[in-house]
Amino acid sequence: MRPGPLFFRALFWLVVAAIALFLLLPTLVIVPISFTAESTIRFPPQGFSLQWYQNVVTSPAWRAATLTSLETALGTAVLSMVLGTAAALFLARVPFRGKAIVRGILLSPLVTPVIVLAVGIYLVFARWGLSGTLASLILAHTVLALPFVLVSVTASLQSVNPNLELAGLGLGASRAYTFRRVLLPLIAPGVASGGIFAFITSWDEVVVAIFLTDPGLRTVPVLIWSQLRAELDPTMAAVGTILIAVSALGLGAITLLKTRNS
Repeated sequence: MRPGPLFFRALFWLVVAAIALFLLLPTLVIVPISFTAESTIRFPPQGFSLQWYQNVVTSPAWRAATLTSLETALGTAVLSMVLGTAAALFLARVPFRGKAIVRGILLSPLVTPVIVLAVGIYLVFARWGLSGTLASLILAHTVLALPFVLVSVTASLQSVNPNLELAGLGLGASRAYTFRRVLLPLIAPGVASGGIFAFITSWDEVVVAIFLTDPGLRTVPVLIWSQLRAELDPTMAAVGTILIAVSALGLGAITLLKTRNS
């Protein structure tokens, strides 16, 4: 007797669930560890305590790193949305030779090894005197995050009827007014989704940040890396749990935007 479609469907979802567990469990295991009452990292955790989260909140180093990460991520999101939306509009609306090459260059950070980008960005910024500044972090993370905005906005533009823009222009509206009142509201979900992706990219990034930060300017992932080399306690698990929660909220917001837009 040959197995039916129901069997293959169940087998497919079983494989998907197994892969998801394989990818997620090593990450999620730090969540219960962050609530342990012991001073060492061990699984399963013993007891329950919030002291490690209290350490994160009361430590000046962690507060400063969190503020730096938030400023960097917000700046990256804003700059990526502006530049990514402009690039997507230019590629979608302006015909010119070499468009595929320009698109490939803009999307290249997605496939270029991060360590290669980190070394190149560090060498350029060091020559310009930007290394160790908040501006260098925002600019570098924008390079990494811009492709996400470009892809998201391009997808939104493909679903927009060009006749709507032509109607606005035909009625005497300027291009700026047409963009602000007609086109922008239509592609806003794509712009917002790209901005959230950019925020998450910057929030979790560590390789480029290691090259561009110094002891007086460190992001949360960089501080985690520094602390791991010195000592290992459940505070690392608490910080990791916070990073996971922020990223999960961002992905949830993107899913909500796509659901409302569909």
